[in-house]
Amino acid sequence: MTSSLKFMLVALSVGVAATATVSHAKNAKHAAAASCPPGLAKKNPPCVPPGQAKKYIGTPEHRKYRIGDRIDDDYFWIESPGRYGLRKGSYVRAGDYVYRVNRETREVLNLIGAVIDVLD
Repeated sequence: MTSSLKFMLVALSVGVAATATVSHAKNAKHAAAASCPPGLAKKNPPCVPPGQAKKYIGTPEHRKYRIGDRIDDDYFWIESPGRYGLRKGSYVRAGDYVYRVNRETREVLNLIGAVIDVLD
């Protein structure tokens, strides 16, 4: 066999295998979950074990608010910041973090730290 014929046969077999895999899944959701173990295919996020998902959520990259963002929901005002060693200003607790914010616009001015470090 010539080398070009061998190449064409290999390319054809790879194309057929890829088509069979995609056509086996009924839609894109099933195609993404086709390589997942059965117990993880329906999880959210899919194909991520629960322990790994919790580790990702706890990382600093997952913080909901950054400097310049506006805090609109799920926050509590910290009424006496001096009591916790914070300087004069307006502070809110959102999730597990404390932020210094503009009181009128609720724009984040600074990330103070984790609640456990600040409010204890």
